Amino acid sequence: MSSEAVGRYMPAEVTLDDLTAMMAADEHHRYEISPEGVLSVMPPPGYAHAIIATELMGWLLAGGVPAKQVAQAVGLRILGRHGGVGGRIPDLVVWSKVQAEAVWLPVTDVWLVVEILSPGSEGTDLVTKRVEYAAAGIPQYWVIDQDQAQTVTMHRLDGDHYTVQASMPLAWLLNTQPGEHGLG
Repeated sequence: MSSEAVGRYMPAEVTLDDLTAMMAADEHHRYEISPEGVLSVMPPPGYAHAIIATELMGWLLAGGVPAKQVAQAVGLRILGRHGGVGGRIPDLVVWSKVQAEAVWLPVTDVWLVVEILSPGSEGTDLVTKRVEYAAAGIPQYWVIDQDQAQTVTMHRLDGDHYTVQASMPLAWLLNTQPGEHGLG
């Protein structure tokens, strides 16, 4: 089913169940919704994006983070300040413990969320999601740019907002251990 067909049957208020159905019907797009009800429709990540996520996941696993505590492109239930419920699909998530199987997981045990910037996602990843993840209490938020250095900017929760902990090329990060960054 195309995104046009999904849009034809759009409910007045989109729930996470609606989002799940839309994704099942349209394999060519990724759907997210902010806690305020703003729907985002994105194409699937490209090859370079996927390779960055795979390299980072391999680094985490090789560094001792258990495989059942790391996942790519899994849904997180994001609660808003005014009672709304959103659903975000980060590129990579690391939990402090194994999660129960569900489509939209709670953020309670999340240690780290990683977003890889793609053309068009910069505003959402650098501003909107940063605010949402901080409000949800996620301790670390990393953003990876697809620039030549594949710059990783590590944000650490400081009260109710993130501060930059470090920024380095992905190749440098991959020569460290996850434990040096509070993981594993």
